[in-house]
Amino acid sequence: MANPSRETLPEKACVACGRRITWRKKWARDWGGVKYCSDACRRRGVGEVDLKLERALLDLLACRTVGATVCPSEAARLVDPAGWRELMEDARRAARRLVDRGLVDITQRGRVVDLSAAKGPIRVRLRR
Repeated sequence: MANPSRETLPEKACVACGRRITWRKKWARDWGGVKYCSDACRRRGVGEVDLKLERALLDLLACRTVGATVCPSEAARLVDPAGWRELMEDARRAARRLVDRGLVDITQRGRVVDLSAAKGPIRVRLRR
């Protein structure tokens, strides 16, 4: 590729955290095999708690009216009522993975945002 703009480079989502991975020249031979955005995500992977958080988000949304949102902290509280604060980043990762699968949208102030770049409080809603 001869100096392509960032907008034209292929992207995919990290399997572990859901953040966007943008194509790099060093991955040209094995782009199909790239699954993780970092060594930390490769080591961490997706564990049982991560899957419970995904399920908790979807269960909470299933109980709400159409268009209603939930906070990732609600899912963290369901999974571990005593240690939910330590699960907050894991809950955000779970939300990003659900976005990548096309199941939910992440919103801030009522607008859909890219969680890879979002800072501050977020809400999760079922995709319409």
